[in-house]
Amino acid sequence: MKKLLYPLIASALITIVPFLLTFEKGQDIVRGLFGFEYFAILLFIVFFKKIRWFLIPSIALLFIIAWIDLQNLLAIKNWSTGWYGLIPFVTCGLAIAMVWQIKPFKFNAICFILFVALILHLEANNRYAAQPLAQFPTIDYLERSAPKPIQRTKIANKFNDRFTVTDSVTITRDYIDTTRNNVIILVESWGVPLDIQRFEEQLKVFNNPTVVGIHNRMYSRTRTAEREDLIQSITRDSITRKRDTTFLPKVFNSIGYKTTFIFGSDSLEHLRYKYIKNIGFNEAIYGKDANNSILNDVQVISKIDSLLADTAQKHFIAWTTLDTKFPLLGFTSIYNSNPNAVDSAYTKLLTNTLTQIANLASKHPKTRFIIQGDHNPILSPIKFQERFYKRWVPFVILN
Repeated sequence: MKKLLYPLIASALITIVPFLLTFEKGQDIVRGLFGFEYFAILLFIVFFKKIRWFLIPSIALLFIIAWIDLQNLLAIKNWSTGWYGLIPFVTCGLAIAMVWQIKPFKFNAICFILFVALILHLEANNRYAAQPLAQFPTIDYLERSAPKPIQRTKIANKFNDRFTVTDSVTITRDYIDTTRNNVIILVESWGVPLDIQRFEEQLKVFNNPTVVGIHNRMYSRTRTAEREDLIQSITRDSITRKRDTTFLPKVFNSIGYKTTFIFGSDSLEHLRYKYIKNIGFNEAIYGKDANNSILNDVQVISKIDSLLADTAQKHFIAWTTLDTKFPLLGFTSIYNSNPNAVDSAYTKLLTNTLTQIANLASKHPKTRFIIQGDHNPILSPIKFQERFYKRWVPFVILN
């Protein structure tokens, strides 16, 4: 136990002392209790102490990482190094002296100890992220010095000035109309572009929309969007504390509507048929024709048009589109090419789908259409993804 405790205490010393000496009242910095890298190096210093050509580089590495850690702390406050530069030499010297006399672990034992320490850190961080178990100075430095990505989470003020912007994920239940037909459409990979002019260009296909806005997604997954968009209410049993969810299709079933779900692919994708069945649709249509060929968005719109033509029956229809799903159907050859080529293909397919939806809505003016993105283009090449906000999607209400 002593063999393990001394390196832990020594690594905690190197980690905590500079933090305390640079601490200011009111600061809030998440800090590990011991440096994982210090802990590992100290174990290897003891292991290599009789092999000088390994020992000297290990000691030098310990000082270098302690110096990096100090610079990370000072950078947060924009302080110069000054006398703080003495701290790594003092703490590392004390740490080496503390562990020098202990007997070394075997190499396999060191690897096992470090593995267990990492697992404990990850588990503790999962339960209480405000107080991590271990500190990783080198990772902190790389994160601090790496080029900062474009801000893609907070919506720019110009969007707030022009559109309805909300954090709500329950758009459908806010705009549903129980007195007439409703068509709920999730447009695959339709995210909010950073360029507001691009977004305005997309909206030109809609003629006098009732509402145009953007909203936040809890998760960037189609299967999650399908469920959260169709929630009417969530209740919890006061005794068992079990949660029960009421979905909109069940509500519309109870008032005489025919409820239909249409998905632009087969039911095996993410085992979609399992949860769609629980949502309560009368009918589920997966995007394949009699010849087992995948239906494109234009073909599905024709199917919806035929359903709405049945004026003797009220309809509640939910549809997840397909054409703008990555890799883009018919454009697989450009998937890994430059972002502009991907952008051009994506824009062409998205414009076609939105135009067809707008035409369908104008053909059925008494039907409420609620159109949303399911998520930003998360499966597209990284450079193309960076043109969109994270977890923000448009919504358009027609009729």
